Amino acid sequence: MKTINSISNMTKTTVRWRQKGLSVALVPTMGYFHEGHLALMRMARSRADRVVVSLFVNPSQFGPEEDLDRYPRDLERDTELAKGQGVDCLFSPSAGEMYLPGFQTWIDVEGLSQGLCGASRPGHFRGVATVVAKLFNIVRPDIAVFGQKDFQQLQIIHRMVKDLNMPIDIMAHPIVREPDGLAMSSRNYYLSIEERKSALSLSQALRLGEKMVADGIRSGQDIIQAVRDHILSHTGTKIDYIFLGDPEELEECQEVHGKALLALAVWVGRTRLIDNTLLEG
Repeated sequence: MKTINSISNMTKTTVRWRQKGLSVALVPTMGYFHEGHLALMRMARSRADRVVVSLFVNPSQFGPEEDLDRYPRDLERDTELAKGQGVDCLFSPSAGEMYLPGFQTWIDVEGLSQGLCGASRPGHFRGVATVVAKLFNIVRPDIAVFGQKDFQQLQIIHRMVKDLNMPIDIMAHPIVREPDGLAMSSRNYYLSIEERKSALSLSQALRLGEKMVADGIRSGQDIIQAVRDHILSHTGTKIDYIFLGDPEELEECQEVHGKALLALAVWVGRTRLIDNTLLEG
């Protein structure tokens, strides 16, 4: 497995692959790999001749009071884990390499980025869309693989690729969970033992929503209230949002008919966690 830090070397590498008729898959990450990341790599490995994993903690998607400086990092560990999944190249550029002095070009997917995480993290998805577009231009993949845990991000990337006519297939991998149901996240590292217990309220609340719909309850208000009550019954939880609505346009709905996205963002202590499920009414 190669480790590349230079944008020009990364592009030259994938251009050579493509000249040989090889397909390329990209897995964009911020590192500190867990089984969720490794599952994305395995999906990419099964779909393409060559797999590139980008590892870049993107400063433009963090707000001033967020956890950029303390976001967990372990390049040596990540390198070994990626190698174990048959990854061909780990692309790990510096912030200075990705954002040259005077950088001023941004991509803003307007409508889809306004609610959910976009409401409490202004500018976050502008940073996400811009860095992903840059990675697409640098690596020039045929396929890019993302996880469904970041559901809003996934829809924004789909829309960006469609709107800008990018010749890339976006593939989504289902949420990977711990045995007790907690969605895997690099930020789970922040949780204390007691907070880890409270964090289970997210997946439990989603299962509660699924059961209510299976039992014939269609009222969005009733589902959201039950989800809210369950989460707040756990120590140290604070709700950022509970969203119930259309999974493609991310517009709220009053009742569940057909598919609906139930998505959560919850603070557990100082750690903000997200999770979601698709309901079928």
